[in-house]
Amino acid sequence: MEFETVRLEIPQDSNIILGQSHFIKTAEDLYEAIAGTAPKSRFGIAFSEASGPCLVRCEGNDQELIAAAREGSLSLGCGHTFIILIRDAFPINVLNAVKAVQEVCGIFCATANPLEVVVAATELGRGIMGVIDGSSPKGAETAADVAERRGMLRKFGYKL
Repeated sequence: MEFETVRLEIPQDSNIILGQSHFIKTAEDLYEAIAGTAPKSRFGIAFSEASGPCLVRCEGNDQELIAAAREGSLSLGCGHTFIILIRDAFPINVLNAVKAVQEVCGIFCATANPLEVVVAATELGRGIMGVIDGSSPKGAETAADVAERRGMLRKFGYKL
């Protein structure tokens, strides 16, 4: 078995959701989940098949994000995984709908941070072992940091 890390490119002003799924209709079902939950969002989806023709299947409503999701999926080379790139919404707005899609087995991450994916390769294929999401902690928050965090959540409308 060989391990490598794959850095996924996240287009500016977008977020990524990386997950595992299991069926060819995943891309269309994810499209419906996102469009029904965040209809003003722009997004691209790529799903990698793990059998049959083993193609990357793509859907979305933004050509730049669809192309970036496709390229990310091809660079990972891991079957039964999906990438969602989204703008004009945050992952928190769609994550429960994504997790409720019947084919979705799990979510590795949802982030706008720099992202590296730890991939293992065997004779059978490639699979995601885990993710490195952003940077390591530099310390604990101070009272000023707490006030800034709470203010940001209120600015975004997530708290009163």
